[in-house]
Amino acid sequence: MGRRKAERQEVLFVPAGDLPRSAGHPFYQALNRLLAGADFDTWVEELCRPHYEQVEKRGQPSIPPGVYFRMLLVGYFEGIDSQRGIAWRCADSLSIREFLGIPLDRRSPDHSSLTNIRRRLPEEVFEKVFRFVLKLAHEKSLISGKAVGVDSTTLEANAAMKSIVRRGTGEDWRSYVVRLMKEEGVVGPDANPSDDEVRRYDRNRKDKKVSNEDWVSETDPEAKIARMKDGRTHMAYKAEHVIDLESDLILAAEVHAADRSDSETLVESLQEAQVNLIHSCEGVEIEEVAADKGYHSAEALSACDDHGIRTYIPEPKRKHNLKWDDKPEGQRRAVENNRRRTRRAKGKALQKLRSERCERSFAHLCETGGMRRSWLRGLSDVSKRYQIAAAAHNLGRILLKLTGTGKPRAIRVGSGGFSPMSWAIRWAHRLFEPWWPAITPRAHMARMAV
Repeated sequence: MGRRKAERQEVLFVPAGDLPRSAGHPFYQALNRLLAGADFDTWVEELCRPHYEQVEKRGQPSIPPGVYFRMLLVGYFEGIDSQRGIAWRCADSLSIREFLGIPLDRRSPDHSSLTNIRRRLPEEVFEKVFRFVLKLAHEKSLISGKAVGVDSTTLEANAAMKSIVRRGTGEDWRSYVVRLMKEEGVVGPDANPSDDEVRRYDRNRKDKKVSNEDWVSETDPEAKIARMKDGRTHMAYKAEHVIDLESDLILAAEVHAADRSDSETLVESLQEAQVNLIHSCEGVEIEEVAADKGYHSAEALSACDDHGIRTYIPEPKRKHNLKWDDKPEGQRRAVENNRRRTRRAKGKALQKLRSERCERSFAHLCETGGMRRSWLRGLSDVSKRYQIAAAAHNLGRILLKLTGTGKPRAIRVGSGGFSPMSWAIRWAHRLFEPWWPAITPRAHMARMAV
């Protein structure tokens, strides 16, 4: 019986043939075959070449762009939110090193190298990588793009509420509350109250509000104060998805300031989705959009109508009816047309699909993809990382069609996407799909069309 030694003497030289090798993960092997078939590495190297050109040519070559973007894909598929975690996971796993193409005699990239590459590449490069994946999905006949759903969620920023300061005066929260105590005469002008006294006064005072007009974060000025999904008040950003309701693909993943309303960003996200479709799928145009009642406004509906997009947005309950005396005629017509469409059977079917597909995309990216909490600062850096996470989600949808598995954790011994039984079920579903209108989205949408 062998015994584990507490200390061991490492050998000085190890033959290359004796180094441990991994058989590779089936999911990452399939993903590498997909990227290799699309010639991703050559394309992304040509895309990033202008940003790597410099006068000085000496030194060690930089990390290949294909390796960098693969590491970001690993962050989504493994549910890792920080760059340090991604770097550690890539260094620790032999199968992921095989996916990255890093030999065992070389070190995997450090988290600081990921930061340097992110700062070097502009946001347009990440957008083009996202469109590259959309084009790949279009080649696999996955994108419809006619009916889309829109929804948003909050992302926790890398800034604490304790770091906010008062605009104009530069006071932090404690200094601001102490000044209020002195102005109301609770303490003397020269007094220095304790932390318990400050908290007690702040807890009991009325009209206690924290607005983005009065407060800003010192560590991340672009992050805004917002109410999170779990009810907490935190510095945050807003992520907005435009989802293809037929294929479950993300057509646009925009990151906005958290204080911008949904109705304000609706048209911008739809325009970005249409631009992505133009660069990826020629001849595909968005015709219908479904969203929740938070997106309902006369201005947004009229803007969608001007772009030739039919809206299916339920109207929120109001105490008073809308008055059209001081508004253009086009807004009134857009609101009434949207009201009629929403009440129809097709509008209800689109709303049902929207709630299913949009919430599922947020579950994949934010809950299991590690994007609910951002460890980056600034709207540009957060958008870069979120764009690649959305591209990884679309790659997972493509692999789900090709192999039956959309994430590596779905593969289990004796079951999963690569088992013979799953292949048989998948092909049987394709064979009998025309006779199953109640459970297939495409046939269901055709049946509910007006």
